[in-house]
Amino acid sequence: MAEPAAYRELEARFARLHALGGASAVLDWDSQTMMPPGGAGARAEQRAALALACHEILTDPRLGELLDRAEAETGELDRWQAANLAEMRRGWVHANAVEARLVEALTKATSRCEMRWRRARPDNDFAAFAPALSEVVALVRETAAAKAAALGTSPYDALLDEYEPDARSAEIDAVFADIESFLPDFLAAVLEHQARKPKPLPLAGPFPVEAQRALGVKMMAIVGFDFDHGRLDVSAHPFCGGTPDDVRITTRYDEADFTQGLMAVLHETGHAMYERGLPPAWRLQPVGRAASAGLHEGQSLLIEMQACRGREFIAFAAPLLRAAFGRDGPAWQADNIHRLYTRVEPGLIRVDADEVTYPAHVLLRYRLEKAMIAGELAVGDLPGAWREGMGELLGLVPPDDRTGCLQDIHWAEGAFGYFPTYTLGAMIAAQLFDAAQAADPDIRPGLGRGDFAPLLGWLRANVHELGSSLGTAELVERATGRPLDAAVFKAHLEARYLA
Repeated sequence: MAEPAAYRELEARFARLHALGGASAVLDWDSQTMMPPGGAGARAEQRAALALACHEILTDPRLGELLDRAEAETGELDRWQAANLAEMRRGWVHANAVEARLVEALTKATSRCEMRWRRARPDNDFAAFAPALSEVVALVRETAAAKAAALGTSPYDALLDEYEPDARSAEIDAVFADIESFLPDFLAAVLEHQARKPKPLPLAGPFPVEAQRALGVKMMAIVGFDFDHGRLDVSAHPFCGGTPDDVRITTRYDEADFTQGLMAVLHETGHAMYERGLPPAWRLQPVGRAASAGLHEGQSLLIEMQACRGREFIAFAAPLLRAAFGRDGPAWQADNIHRLYTRVEPGLIRVDADEVTYPAHVLLRYRLEKAMIAGELAVGDLPGAWREGMGELLGLVPPDDRTGCLQDIHWAEGAFGYFPTYTLGAMIAAQLFDAAQAADPDIRPGLGRGDFAPLLGWLRANVHELGSSLGTAELVERATGRPLDAAVFKAHLEARYLA
């Protein structure tokens, strides 16, 4: 079927937009890994110029005309082209809601704020960070208001829609209320269950960074990461960036505890495998992107939490850990390592949190960012609100802001509306892994051999290769046979932590 001329021109324009977005992603990776601090000002200008160029493509009046013409001829498009056209329209609506001067101002402000955060976090200096964050919050609120008017939603929902298309905070509130009501009693039961057993033996360091890196690279290769199309680096906050054909992932190392850096590597490798598995034929088009941030988090948490913290994979990995650090003895046996990796203990740091307490960290950030966007919480009051919330949700009070509201980079980047996708991702991961095992009984035994091919094969066919041709809700229901259901996540937690 020959596509209409309007649609062909749209594909060409969006391919150019994709290339500019990829360039910006690699510049962002560089700013967080390699760039000297003195380059921050120039980098802010570079990223703002790219953001403006992308915005100009999306707000060109000719693009709106082309979309109208192509939508009038959808009968001449196949299923993928029609889905691609719908994603084009979504991007157009978001972009045209916001003035160019606001796009430029927010890009520059987030670049400055990220650099300020990198200095403020290790220095525990919220006062130095607050003015930059206040500027970002003000600009994000202005952006949210403009998009809300275009989308017919609340300002926060307009931000959420950027990461989780068509999701609404009312739905998330209901899901999170279910999780929040479940967690306190469940956490108490898990802690009591753990207390009846001997404590796992600690893995004594030090663990040299080079040995940790070599182990991380080996584990990435076992999962299936292609180093011809990606690399591993160090940053203040682990992330996965770049493009599907050039995936950049990072971690951070602690010589006293290698598990944090290793699990971050496995988590980000899950993101990377999703990026690499997206449909090659649609690489340059909106429909070739991940369906949502929640689905993306589902892929990373599926690899890290569902697969790599399971008994089968740990039994396979234990000899590799012993060899990597030249250690042996009871602490380094698979059963003890499994108990360490599934140890539940409320803590202050989200990225180090166990699977049971992690949702509480997300609930806190979700509440606070909604309040900031609504104008109900000033940036200057954030540290106090954070301490109060941590006390309420986990019974812990941070001794400083470095372990409190300065620990994450997301708000410095302007990523408001992203945090709820972490817990949505945990739910998606549990449901997909449950369905994958039911479909292929060799998945768990495969993990015990260090063979991820059965699991990745199922994910490729049911998630990765579909790109954005389906919405997340439809994709999850089609892959698992049921809508997203918190009951599956809760059943997973009960089976792992109370067995």
